[in-house]
Amino acid sequence: THYRMTPEDLNRWRVPNASGELVPISAFTDTSWSFGSPKLERFNGVASREVLGGTAPGVSTGDAMKRIDELAKQLPSGFGIEWTGISAEERETGARAPALYALSILIVFLCLAALYESWSVPVSVLLIVPLGVMGAVIAAFMRGFANDIFFQVGLLTTVGLSAKNAILIVEFAKALQEQGRTAVEAAIEAAHTRLRPILMTSFAFGLGVLPLVFSSGAGAAGRMAIGSAVLGGMIAASMLGLFFTPLFFVLVRGLFGGADARKQAAAQTQEA
Repeated sequence: THYRMTPEDLNRWRVPNASGELVPISAFTDTSWSFGSPKLERFNGVASREVLGGTAPGVSTGDAMKRIDELAKQLPSGFGIEWTGISAEERETGARAPALYALSILIVFLCLAALYESWSVPVSVLLIVPLGVMGAVIAAFMRGFANDIFFQVGLLTTVGLSAKNAILIVEFAKALQEQGRTAVEAAIEAAHTRLRPILMTSFAFGLGVLPLVFSSGAGAAGRMAIGSAVLGGMIAASMLGLFFTPLFFVLVRGLFGGADARKQAAAQTQEA
């Protein structure tokens, strides 16, 4: 090591050329100080280099990762990228989002089927869910939020909230129909009777979500995304649900045996 402590020491080295003569390294190389990696990094056994970064203002992490994937396709052969940490978790969660939505709707459907002891009545409740989702998407779009993990949490919450108001109408309409009312009469009376409870609960919930919608400070973007999605979905499900829930109830009961319930009620009345 005494003869290689400085670049000048390396210049004294001699190597044999094609003729077997010893030639100093300085005759065909230049030596200087430089800086290299302090360690050899590997990822899954492959030589790698960790790159850290953040998104520009107004750009979601999902959009940034999508752009990086597009740029990675332009890398030479033998080069590639892998996501780690929070970025990898976000990609895995995003890939599971459709399955989570389907699972949440399935759970709501099974709970309603057990409650009403019917496979058809819950359909009229679940038909309101797309209206709530539409309101959540519109609210997020108007405020400039992207489809990130926070917005997806708001969507899952919207699924349950949308079904809540529809349950108030459908449950009462089903009870009226079992008493001998027609599906149309039962739906109209249920919507009229349940109007005040729906508006009161929706208004109270909306006020409770407002702090999230207009939050500030650290992590405000995530809270605003969740609050905006939930509030938009709640408004759409409450306003549109008052008109569409009775309509869906009449259609479903007409297609899946609503008349049977009326006949059964009439038979019970005759027996009495």
